[in-house]
Amino acid sequence: MSFNCVADIYILKHFKMKLKHLLFILFIFTACFASAQAKKKKQAVTTATATATTTAVNTELARPKLMVGIVVDQMRWDYLYRYYDRYQSNGFKRLLNEGFTCENTQVDYIPTVTAAGHSCIYTGSVPAIHGIAGNDFIIQATGKSMYCTEDSTVQTVGSTSKAGQMSPRNLLTTTVTDELKLATNFHSKVIGIALKDRGGILPAGHTADAAYWFDDKTGNWITSTYYMKDLPQWVKDFNDQKLAENYLKLDWNTLYPINTYLQSTPDDSKYEGKFKGTDAPTLPVKTSALYKGNLGLIRSTPYGNTITLDLAVAAINAEQLGQHNVTDFLALSLSSPDYIGHQFGINSVEIEDNYLRLDRDLANFLTYLDAKVGKGKYTVFLTADHGAAHNTAFLNDHNIPAGVWDDGATLKEMNKLLQEKYKADRLVLSLNDYQVNLNYNLINSKKLDKDEVKSDCIAFLEKQPDIAFVVDMKRAQTAAIPEELRTRIINGYSIANSGEIQIILKPGWFTGHGSGDGGPTGTTHGTWNPYDSHIPLVFMGWGIQHGSATRETHMTDIAPTIAALLHIQAPNGNIGQVVSEVLKK
Repeated sequence: MSFNCVADIYILKHFKMKLKHLLFILFIFTACFASAQAKKKKQAVTTATATATTTAVNTELARPKLMVGIVVDQMRWDYLYRYYDRYQSNGFKRLLNEGFTCENTQVDYIPTVTAAGHSCIYTGSVPAIHGIAGNDFIIQATGKSMYCTEDSTVQTVGSTSKAGQMSPRNLLTTTVTDELKLATNFHSKVIGIALKDRGGILPAGHTADAAYWFDDKTGNWITSTYYMKDLPQWVKDFNDQKLAENYLKLDWNTLYPINTYLQSTPDDSKYEGKFKGTDAPTLPVKTSALYKGNLGLIRSTPYGNTITLDLAVAAINAEQLGQHNVTDFLALSLSSPDYIGHQFGINSVEIEDNYLRLDRDLANFLTYLDAKVGKGKYTVFLTADHGAAHNTAFLNDHNIPAGVWDDGATLKEMNKLLQEKYKADRLVLSLNDYQVNLNYNLINSKKLDKDEVKSDCIAFLEKQPDIAFVVDMKRAQTAAIPEELRTRIINGYSIANSGEIQIILKPGWFTGHGSGDGGPTGTTHGTWNPYDSHIPLVFMGWGIQHGSATRETHMTDIAPTIAALLHIQAPNGNIGQVVSEVLKK
């Protein structure tokens, strides 16, 4: 064989080997490429599936099943701690130990009264915007006196009395309960309940399914044709139980031995007002002998709290609140602490017993919610519409400056002075809520100078020894008074429904005409001072962080915080801020 032939064979074999190597490498490359493509495709499918799953989860917006608001009428902030050692573990203590407490919540305006407070809590707004300038106010354009929820266009449902001629129409803004309705296309149920009509109506808002309040004449829970034409059967059944009468038959004695009430003054005290038909302001009270023809007596006993929470339980059961695909809202107001405080004062055995019994009632209610709705599936908040002052005689007896301003005598003297100058009688209609309400109809008919009349009123009031400041409402921004007072005056001034002049009394002073109104017995409220404006605010349950804040928060912050929790719009008159520390991240 020639050399060339051998060489050719060698080259051919070598080429075949290289070709095999190349084919092998190409095979490996192709396999790897195919594997990589398969992995990519698998990852894409996995990602798409995960995205679809995430999208499906996100369409179910996280919200509590039930929102429960509890306003304790006239509850001072310090009541959370004054009787703390005597509270059970699952009432007020549970709220504090499981929830978030805002320790320095202030009312943003004056006057600090029930209607304005309930309106502010649920609107995040102030009288200057929401229009509820007081429990009663004078419409400045007409001089007509108006009750906050008065509505002559509706009729009572559930009674023959006129106590049901009420609605939220005087409230100018939406509430957070309205906003929940709007956010869920009206699928959420909203119900308001309170002994006081204003305590049930204003929180429930304009779009509520119902608001119920107590009728003294019949002892029934009633409503108005604003909401419905007839009471639901479950409310009729509840009324048929005659619970108000049954509770009053039990009499009112202390929950514990009276000698253990160490946070109170002696029971038979000159600072306390007694029930009509009794000899002394002491416990026990034989309510069984006093209630005939006066079922409204239950308002001034702790049983008023109990029967309100009884109706709340009945409403949850019958209306299936917390059992729907959307959040429901139950707005409760416990009115009895206000009645008891006005009559007996804040240092009385009666007030201490009220809060010890309320603590037990709250514990039972929260335990019920755990079982019915599910622990961790509802959110509750507890706050107050205002606080209350110490009885002035009590303060004087302990060498603390205080006193009762006789606004009736002041009004009479001021009108006499104005009559002598302008030859017109009753140029000032009222000093209600520490505001001068001028008689514009008379001023206009007599062609008097309104500003001159106003200046004369201010000059007269500035000479009164009980008064610290007198402020022209329309010049409040430039008044020589502390900024905090200036802000609260401006916030509380409704151009349509407030008086022209704001009166600020000295600390410890308030208006009062007699028993149950702060002087000489009981107490009252309505001023800017901390005893009236520092309120409790505690959140607990779904979406709520455990903890506390001592920075200043405001009553107007409650509604936007609830709105943030529920992922809904804040009310349309809201000026408050979200208390972000409250909410779980």
